[in-house]
Amino acid sequence: MKLIFKWLLSAAALLLVAHLYSGVQVHNFTAALIASLVIGLLNTVLRPVLVVLTLPVTILTLGLFLFVVNALMFWSASGLLAGFHVTGFAAALIGSLLYSALGIVIDSVV
Repeated sequence: MKLIFKWLLSAAALLLVAHLYSGVQVHNFTAALIASLVIGLLNTVLRPVLVVLTLPVTILTLGLFLFVVNALMFWSASGLLAGFHVTGFAAALIGSLLYSALGIVIDSVV
């Protein structure tokens, strides 16, 4: 039950990101549900591999390169889905920052 509630709140957070920032577009709540699921799956499966592969760059940038990895996950999710669109890498970076900040709030509430 907790997982479903967090998933619904993450979809609502994605809709809020799309409302706050014009570079991220979500067509409806169903697209937001699917997009939040895909983002979660990409962060679970692909992100650890990218973090290990980019470890030297991450160390050189004192961890700031992880923002780029998060943006790539966000942007790749938009490339996989039809109802979720990010206009470019800069929009993915800003959108992923907003989505991550809202995710921290969701984690603290749940």
